Amino acid sequence: MGALLVGLYVFVLAIFVGFEIITKIPPTLHTPLMSGANAISGITLVGSIATATRGETTVSAVLGVIAIIFATINVVGGFLVTNRMLGMFGGKRKR
Repeated sequence: MGALLVGLYVFVLAIFVGFEIITKIPPTLHTPLMSGANAISGITLVGSIATATRGETTVSAVLGVIAIIFATINVVGGFLVTNRMLGMFGGKRKR
């Protein structure tokens, strides 16, 4: 029970700290920083694949699959945003 409370405390504290950090970032830096966060999402994806395939319990397998889905959405979305951002800064292309 004590470990659950400590985990819950750390989770809530991380939410508050993350919210404060993200709201302090100027909009001009937000997209480049989020593009750099794709590497972290890639690490999350690898960890979630390891968790899902280990499958000690059904709950860990289900949570691992959910983590794989969300991490994949985050990585693909980040690359799409980065591609769009780079397209905005590039010169006009001839067709």
